[in-house]
Amino acid sequence: MDFTFPKEYELLRRMIREFAEKEVAPLAEEIDRDERVPMETIKKAAELGLMGVPFPQKYGGAGAGETGYCILMEEMNKVCGSTATVIGAHTGIGAMAIYLDGTDEQKKKYLVPLAKGELIAAFALTEANAGSDAAAIQTRAVRDGNEFVLNGSKIWITNGDIADIISVFAVTDPALGARGGVTAFIVEKGFPGFKVGHKEEKMGIRGSSTAELFFEDCRVPADNVLGIFGAGFLTAMKTLDVGRISLGAGGLGASQQALKMSMDFAKSRYQFGAPIAAKQAIQWMIADMAIEVEALRSLVYRTAWMMDSGNMGRDFSTMAAMCKVYGSEVACRAVDAAVQIHGGMGYMKSYPIERMYRDARITRIFEGTNEIQRDVIAKNLFRSVGLKLR
Repeated sequence: MDFTFPKEYELLRRMIREFAEKEVAPLAEEIDRDERVPMETIKKAAELGLMGVPFPQKYGGAGAGETGYCILMEEMNKVCGSTATVIGAHTGIGAMAIYLDGTDEQKKKYLVPLAKGELIAAFALTEANAGSDAAAIQTRAVRDGNEFVLNGSKIWITNGDIADIISVFAVTDPALGARGGVTAFIVEKGFPGFKVGHKEEKMGIRGSSTAELFFEDCRVPADNVLGIFGAGFLTAMKTLDVGRISLGAGGLGASQQALKMSMDFAKSRYQFGAPIAAKQAIQWMIADMAIEVEALRSLVYRTAWMMDSGNMGRDFSTMAAMCKVYGSEVACRAVDAAVQIHGGMGYMKSYPIERMYRDARITRIFEGTNEIQRDVIAKNLFRSVGLKLR
């Protein structure tokens, strides 16, 4: 059993780290303060091939698989949760839905420019009355000749106002419900009847955009049905499973950065005539952070290996949910400990720990709350021993 990364992944990590430190980190405070998506950084990321890291080269990607994508999310989240969120919503769920269930023609038309970063993607599932209960969506799609007419709205859509292509989920047969009555569609921002609504003001990840989307007699070609007609809910769940691994990787990056900053501070901050690192209270916080970082690293990259190996069954779904839960909670505990270790300085906006604290909080909520993930994990585990829970 070999736990070392192949040379090509180490080279990829080095390139991403250099880009993150040189191009992303210097803008992190500014875009948080101004609530501005750093499109100039996204353009540079595209030039380096970072907008399509997991996708095959034949579709414009880097061909680095989920492992390479987790490396990207790990390194980006060390310096800026906002920029990582923009790339994550684009690659990990928006474009990923097309990669997982799109036809070859759809991949050539949409995935190629998305993977190259020429276009930006979003993933539109959540509605006002369908958050954790995603099966309760009400956006409707009715067939009219060679088109579908969509009516409804979506909320809290990351990249919603900057996206060129949106993976949208709508009800096509209310009588069938989620299992057979929901269909996924590829919607272009220029389609008649599509418009962007209110842009949210957020506590954290303020350098990413979160917007409301409206579909008012929005006409979508039948050729833009994504995946099997009526199986859109399965497309959504499959896509979110994949996205949850990278959320775990993002938590790993944030946790490592919090640990590093805490150790640096504890080494240099003197109180009572000695560095605070000499205090057992500080040492135990550092030790706990380090333990969880290493446990999370193993979980994330084992699950990424499962996907890259083609193992995407129920065990994979369980592991992906574990990545999301553990990654987000480790990150939140790590940044909270970092604030405590830094004391008053950690609470000041002039220091990155304050921003990291705000950015981390959303990770326990989006792409499926941790409560829902625990529900998924438990149901999958019981199902493996013959008990099917509803």
